[in-house]
Amino acid sequence: MEQLRVVLRTKGYSYRTEKTYSQWVRRFILYSGTRHPDQLFESDVAKFLSHLAVDRNVAPSTQNQALAAILFLFKEVVGRELRQVDGIVHAKRPRRLPVVLTRKEVRGVLARIDGRSHLVASLLYGAGLRLTEALRLRVKDVDTGYRSITVRDGKGRKDRISILPSSIVGELQTHINRESVAHADEVKRGHGHVYLPDALARKYRSAGQDWAWQFIFPSSRMYTDETSGQTVRHHLHETVIQRDMKQAVRRAGIHKPASCHTLRHSFATHLLEDGYDIRTLQELLGHRDVRTTMIYTHVLNRGRLGVRSPLDTVPAPNNPSRAARAVPLPNPTY
Repeated sequence: MEQLRVVLRTKGYSYRTEKTYSQWVRRFILYSGTRHPDQLFESDVAKFLSHLAVDRNVAPSTQNQALAAILFLFKEVVGRELRQVDGIVHAKRPRRLPVVLTRKEVRGVLARIDGRSHLVASLLYGAGLRLTEALRLRVKDVDTGYRSITVRDGKGRKDRISILPSSIVGELQTHINRESVAHADEVKRGHGHVYLPDALARKYRSAGQDWAWQFIFPSSRMYTDETSGQTVRHHLHETVIQRDMKQAVRRAGIHKPASCHTLRHSFATHLLEDGYDIRTLQELLGHRDVRTTMIYTHVLNRGRLGVRSPLDTVPAPNNPSRAARAVPLPNPTY
């Protein structure tokens, strides 16, 4: 397991991927009787995947995630690639259409979220950010002059620039000023350090306390960094926003299975409704393949921009009481 973590970090994989791969490899080894991977073969992998699909009833995406972790283990750590055999295949993921809120529903949800969660939710919908991308924003990544947001190390380790909604600039600036005062007080007490990516903490020793590197949405608690042993402050945890979003959806009376990511889907769909081209949308969302962005055109086909129902072309009856005077049909005979 330690070798697996070393290889993942050497190849530049994110901490979340490292954590996920380690969990799947551990489950695979325990299921295989705690045998060393040198003693495991294609048949063992096939049995484990069958166990996940049949006994655990996991989703195809979860099954593919487990397979990716196991293939990485054998190829990069054990030094042996698995041959393609029956059972070791990528599960077919069903094509799901995203849940999208109407503009009225978005307004209803945002009106029922307060404080930091309202700002984060506004960025998810107003800039099309993922939840982790919004929470990882640092002070230097927001440019109120150009109304732009720089997303650093997004999905696939890619940077991109998105838009900053003008309607929340004032609220966001007030929040940043308030956090700046709190950060200055922490620095006076000898704290105020923040987690820095890669080796920046060693290269720029004072950057950890620099205001430009601070998270815009810091956590209320500090923790001890495992590598440096220093007390630092991380960003707000995802579950805080997810909980507030769930409560807001319920209070707004919305019966769709809406989550934080639904705001990002709504951002993309509403931009398409406003006439923006698919390539611009691809850049704002940070999709590698335009076919991923094309899913939102299918969402549009379900609404007013798609096919018109033939029922809407049938003229309504002149007399509203016509339905009430309809002759009832006789009971069927069986």
